[in-house]
Amino acid sequence: MLENKTKGKLQKQICQVVLEHFEKQYSVELGDTWTSVRDVLTSPLCWQYAVLLNKFSQPSGLESTLLQRGYHPAFQGSVPCLPTSLKCYIRRTPGKFPAQKHQAGKLKDYYLLNAASLLPVLALEVKDGEDVLDLCAAPGGKSVAILQCAYPGQFHCNEYDELRSRWLKKTIESFIPDPLINLITVSKLDGRQIGDLKPEFYDKVLVDAPCSNDRSWLFSSDIQQATLRLTQRKELSSLQFQLLRSAIKALRPGGSLVYSTCTLSKAENSDVINLILNSCSNIVPVDISEMAKAVSQEFTFLSGTQQHELLVLPEKGTAWGPMYLAKLKKM
Repeated sequence: MLENKTKGKLQKQICQVVLEHFEKQYSVELGDTWTSVRDVLTSPLCWQYAVLLNKFSQPSGLESTLLQRGYHPAFQGSVPCLPTSLKCYIRRTPGKFPAQKHQAGKLKDYYLLNAASLLPVLALEVKDGEDVLDLCAAPGGKSVAILQCAYPGQFHCNEYDELRSRWLKKTIESFIPDPLINLITVSKLDGRQIGDLKPEFYDKVLVDAPCSNDRSWLFSSDIQQATLRLTQRKELSSLQFQLLRSAIKALRPGGSLVYSTCTLSKAENSDVINLILNSCSNIVPVDISEMAKAVSQEFTFLSGTQQHELLVLPEKGTAWGPMYLAKLKKM
């Protein structure tokens, strides 16, 4: 009975304006696939959460507890570019492992996240000593994941939004120990200007761009805000393009960049990347299909995308995503 009540409560919160908008757009862009994707996006009770372990805290017994509760490692050995220090656990059934509260001076043992958000980090392939920029870094999950993979020479985490920037700082304090924190610069710059401020400075850049976040938008409780978001949605691709142009300027020749969003929208995903590839002669696409093959048991991908891009589709039992990513290299 209680479960039905909860279900009803969650179902009630779906914002019809947003759902109708998505219905129009995604039934065209995704065809029949949209029906099963919509079923997952509109049913929070079937959402899954991954547990990213914090190597700087190394709590005893956490891995065995996760195994007892039916979790298994998300990425097995066959994944190219998988650092042994990155440990993430997932399980097929929905539900959330209990979250940990922020305590000053005490590191958290794990970070709860959508497992698909680790794919851009894996695709970036950060190595020890490289200078790295996370251009739109809040709330900080991908920054934390990058530091689980390698020790950058310099790590620049940027977040323009004041509130989100505070959230980012808190996340980094919760997961990263003192000596390493000194290698991290947290800034509140407009991401569109970083390329001019730091030209050809970084080996790797992650652009996890502001986008129409399909999961959270579907549950907008404020109809006016939701309507406003939908009208402003058309402007997002222009902002994303400008952020990418800035990231390319900030990248050293030979360096690589990963672009990601958490939307299914073609206008904010492949259209933006195609525009960049057509307008920047020094940028080439990087094939990430091997990585996709290696993780295809845990993730459902849209078929028919190009070799330098992936779109993770939420499906029952693999309710990860939406997550789009594309990898580019500067010549």
